[in-house]
Amino acid sequence: MNLDLSPEKLLAAYAVGIFPMADDDGEMHWLAPDPRAILPLEGLVVSRSLRAVVQRGDFDVRFDADFAGVMRCCADRNEGTWISQDILTAYQQLHALGFAHSVEAWQDGCLVGGLYGVVIGGGFFGESMFYKVSNASKVALVHLVQHLQQRNFVLLDIQFMTAHLHSLGAVEIPREQYLHRLRQAIKLPCHFVDGSTTHG
Repeated sequence: MNLDLSPEKLLAAYAVGIFPMADDDGEMHWLAPDPRAILPLEGLVVSRSLRAVVQRGDFDVRFDADFAGVMRCCADRNEGTWISQDILTAYQQLHALGFAHSVEAWQDGCLVGGLYGVVIGGGFFGESMFYKVSNASKVALVHLVQHLQQRNFVLLDIQFMTAHLHSLGAVEIPREQYLHRLRQAIKLPCHFVDGSTTHG
Protein backbone atom coordinates (compact mmCIF):
# COMPACT_ATOMS: atom_id res chain seq x y z
CA MET A 1 0.00 0.00 0.00
CA ASN A 2 1.36 3.40 -0.96
CA LEU A 3 0.87 5.79 1.94
CA ASP A 4 0.47 9.53 1.68
CA LEU A 5 3.65 10.67 3.41
CA SER A 6 3.22 14.37 2.73
CA PRO A 7 4.22 16.64 5.64
CA GLU A 8 0.56 17.53 6.23
CA LYS A 9 -0.52 13.90 6.42
CA LEU A 10 2.39 12.88 8.65
CA LEU A 11 1.82 15.71 11.12
CA ALA A 12 -1.91 15.03 11.24
CA ALA A 13 -1.17 11.35 11.93
CA TYR A 14 1.32 12.02 14.73
CA ALA A 15 -1.15 14.44 16.31
CA VAL A 16 -3.61 11.56 16.82
CA GLY A 17 -1.05 8.93 17.82
CA ILE A 18 -0.43 7.26 14.46
CA PHE A 19 2.85 6.77 12.57
CA PRO A 20 4.00 4.91 9.43
CA MET A 21 6.12 1.77 9.43
CA ALA A 22 6.87 -1.05 7.03
CA ASP A 23 6.31 -4.72 7.80
CA ASP A 24 8.78 -7.53 7.05
CA ASP A 25 7.69 -7.53 3.40
CA GLY A 26 8.31 -3.82 2.98
CA GLU A 27 4.62 -2.91 2.94
CA MET A 28 3.91 0.41 4.61
CA HIS A 29 1.14 0.69 7.21
CA TRP A 30 -0.17 3.23 9.71
CA LEU A 31 0.37 1.98 13.27
CA ALA A 32 -1.04 2.95 16.65
CA PRO A 33 0.40 0.56 19.27
CA ASP A 34 -1.52 -0.30 22.41
CA PRO A 35 0.17 -0.22 24.86
CA ARG A 36 2.46 2.62 23.80
CA ALA A 37 6.05 2.97 24.99
CA ILE A 38 7.26 6.30 26.33
CA LEU A 39 10.35 7.44 28.17
CA PRO A 40 9.30 9.66 31.10
CA LEU A 41 11.55 12.71 30.98
CA GLU A 42 11.99 12.60 34.74
CA GLY A 43 12.59 8.85 34.71
CA LEU A 44 15.69 8.38 32.54
CA VAL A 45 17.96 5.79 34.15
CA VAL A 46 21.62 6.74 33.68
CA SER A 47 24.07 4.15 34.97
CA ARG A 48 27.24 5.20 36.75
CA SER A 49 29.35 4.13 33.78
CA LEU A 50 27.18 6.03 31.29
CA ARG A 51 27.23 9.11 33.48
CA ALA A 52 31.02 8.92 33.47
CA VAL A 53 31.07 8.75 29.66
CA VAL A 54 28.82 11.82 29.45
CA GLN A 55 30.92 13.76 31.95
CA ARG A 56 34.19 12.87 30.22
CA GLY A 57 32.89 14.33 27.00
CA ASP A 58 33.88 11.30 24.92
CA PHE A 59 31.49 12.50 22.21
CA ASP A 60 30.78 15.85 20.62
CA VAL A 61 26.98 16.03 20.72
CA ARG A 62 25.30 18.15 18.04
CA PHE A 63 21.73 18.86 16.99
CA ASP A 64 20.69 18.78 13.31
CA ALA A 65 24.26 18.88 11.98
CA ASP A 66 23.57 15.93 9.64
CA PHE A 67 19.91 14.92 9.83
CA ALA A 68 20.04 12.99 6.55
CA GLY A 69 23.19 11.19 7.70
CA VAL A 70 21.50 10.03 10.88
CA MET A 71 18.57 8.68 8.89
CA ARG A 72 20.89 6.83 6.50
CA CYS A 73 22.83 5.30 9.38
CA CYS A 74 19.58 4.17 11.03
CA ALA A 75 18.49 2.63 7.72
CA ASP A 76 21.82 0.83 7.31
CA ARG A 77 21.61 -1.01 10.63
CA ASN A 78 20.11 -4.11 9.01
CA GLU A 79 18.85 -5.40 5.68
CA GLY A 80 15.20 -5.47 6.76
CA THR A 81 14.99 -1.79 7.60
CA TRP A 82 11.61 -0.05 7.42
CA ILE A 83 13.37 3.22 6.50
CA SER A 84 12.76 3.21 2.76
CA GLN A 85 13.65 5.92 0.28
CA ASP A 86 10.11 7.25 0.61
CA ILE A 87 10.56 7.51 4.38
CA LEU A 88 13.95 9.19 3.95
CA THR A 89 12.45 11.77 1.61
CA ALA A 90 9.36 12.37 3.75
CA TYR A 91 11.22 12.97 7.00
CA GLN A 92 13.83 15.14 5.36
CA GLN A 93 10.92 17.29 4.19
CA LEU A 94 9.68 17.45 7.79
CA HIS A 95 13.19 18.41 8.88
CA ALA A 96 13.32 21.21 6.32
CA LEU A 97 10.03 22.52 7.72
CA GLY A 98 11.32 22.40 11.31
CA PHE A 99 9.25 19.41 12.46
CA ALA A 100 11.96 16.73 12.55
CA HIS A 101 15.31 16.84 14.33
CA SER A 102 18.38 14.75 15.00
CA VAL A 103 20.67 14.42 18.01
CA GLU A 104 24.11 13.25 16.99
CA ALA A 105 27.23 11.89 18.68
CA TRP A 106 30.44 12.73 16.82
CA GLN A 107 33.96 11.48 17.48
CA ASP A 108 37.10 12.56 15.64
CA GLY A 109 34.95 14.32 13.07
CA CYS A 110 32.85 11.23 12.32
CA LEU A 111 29.16 10.62 13.00
CA VAL A 112 29.19 7.58 15.29
CA GLY A 113 25.73 7.56 16.85
CA GLY A 114 22.46 9.38 17.13
CA LEU A 115 18.72 9.43 16.83
CA TYR A 116 15.99 11.35 15.07
CA GLY A 117 12.34 12.11 15.62
CA VAL A 118 9.39 14.38 14.97
CA VAL A 119 8.43 17.37 17.10
CA ILE A 120 4.92 18.77 17.59
CA GLY A 121 4.39 21.20 20.43
CA GLY A 122 5.84 19.75 23.62
CA GLY A 123 6.12 16.23 22.24
CA PHE A 124 9.15 14.49 20.72
CA PHE A 125 8.28 11.35 18.77
CA GLY A 126 11.39 9.21 18.52
CA GLU A 127 11.75 7.24 15.31
CA SER A 128 15.07 5.42 15.28
CA MET A 129 18.57 5.42 16.71
CA PHE A 130 21.94 3.91 15.81
CA TYR A 131 25.49 3.61 17.08
CA LYS A 132 28.85 2.72 15.57
CA VAL A 133 30.79 3.25 18.80
CA SER A 134 29.70 1.87 22.17
CA ASN A 135 27.51 4.27 24.20
CA ALA A 136 27.18 6.78 21.36
CA SER A 137 23.41 6.47 20.99
CA LYS A 138 22.93 6.41 24.77
CA VAL A 139 24.85 9.67 25.12
CA ALA A 140 22.69 11.20 22.38
CA LEU A 141 19.58 10.08 24.27
CA VAL A 142 20.83 11.57 27.55
CA HIS A 143 21.42 14.89 25.79
CA LEU A 144 17.99 14.69 24.15
CA VAL A 145 16.24 14.20 27.50
CA GLN A 146 18.18 17.09 29.07
CA HIS A 147 17.36 19.28 26.07
CA LEU A 148 13.65 18.44 26.22
CA GLN A 149 13.53 19.16 29.93
CA GLN A 150 15.24 22.51 29.49
CA ARG A 151 12.71 23.47 26.84
CA ASN A 152 9.65 22.36 28.80
CA PHE A 153 8.67 19.37 26.67
CA VAL A 154 6.38 16.89 28.41
CA LEU A 155 6.32 13.79 26.16
CA LEU A 156 9.04 11.55 24.72
CA ASP A 157 7.30 8.87 22.67
CA ILE A 158 9.37 5.83 21.70
CA GLN A 159 6.53 3.80 20.12
CA PHE A 160 7.59 0.25 21.04
CA MET A 161 9.35 -1.16 24.09
CA THR A 162 12.76 -2.79 23.72
CA ALA A 163 15.00 -4.32 26.38
CA HIS A 164 17.54 -1.56 25.70
CA LEU A 165 15.03 1.24 26.22
CA HIS A 166 13.47 -0.49 29.22
CA SER A 167 16.89 -0.50 30.88
CA LEU A 168 16.98 3.28 30.39
CA GLY A 169 13.64 3.81 32.13
CA ALA A 170 11.06 3.42 29.37
CA VAL A 171 7.55 2.32 30.34
CA GLU A 172 4.41 1.18 28.53
CA ILE A 173 1.07 2.92 29.03
CA PRO A 174 -2.43 2.17 27.68
CA ARG A 175 -3.35 3.91 24.44
CA GLU A 176 -6.04 6.06 26.08
CA GLN A 177 -3.56 7.35 28.63
CA TYR A 178 -1.06 8.00 25.84
CA LEU A 179 -3.65 9.96 23.83
CA HIS A 180 -4.43 12.12 26.86
CA ARG A 181 -0.74 12.94 27.27
CA LEU A 182 -0.44 13.53 23.53
CA ARG A 183 -3.33 16.00 23.43
CA GLN A 184 -1.77 17.98 26.27
CA ALA A 185 1.70 17.92 24.72
CA ILE A 186 0.85 19.14 21.22
CA LYS A 187 -0.87 22.25 22.59
CA LEU A 188 2.36 23.58 24.09
CA PRO A 189 4.32 26.31 22.25
CA CYS A 190 7.71 24.66 22.76
CA HIS A 191 10.88 25.40 20.79
CA PHE A 192 13.16 22.46 20.00
CA VAL A 193 15.60 24.87 18.38
CA ASP A 194 15.65 28.63 18.79
CA GLY A 195 13.24 30.50 16.54
CA SER A 196 11.13 27.44 15.72
CA THR A 197 7.76 26.78 17.37
CA THR A 198 5.97 23.65 16.19
CA HIS A 199 2.54 23.04 17.64
CA GLY A 200 -0.83 21.81 16.49
